[in-house]
Amino acid sequence: QVQLQESGPGLVKPSQTLSLTCTVSGASITMTDYYWNWIRQPPGGGLEWMGFIEPNGNFHASPALKSRTSTSRDTSKNQFTLQLSSVTPEDSAEYYCARFLGSAGIYDYWGQGTQVTVSS
Repeated sequence: QVQLQESGPGLVKPSQTLSLTCTVSGASITMTDYYWNWIRQPPGGGLEWMGFIEPNGNFHASPALKSRTSTSRDTSKNQFTLQLSSVTPEDSAEYYCARFLGSAGIYDYWGQGTQVTVSS
């Protein structure tokens, strides 16, 4: 059973850097054909893809967020993280990590999401 669990600060002040962690169980984040994504959904809005990490650790960010996003991973803990800098209230959203199965072209597992509010 594959499970993804997001964790984050809940509340972040404007201009700060948001850091989120996704902990994966049941599958290794280094396995071929699996791509580990960050996706967010603002209140009342649609899903926005933020970026993904390849099995080899390479990160591909959404062009809209590329200048503000970075990532890292800890393969010993089977975790990957996302950092979003210079946050504004518009970055308030439910943040999800999700696995994309390349051969099938689908997101097959999602975390339950973590709510982040940007407010002073």
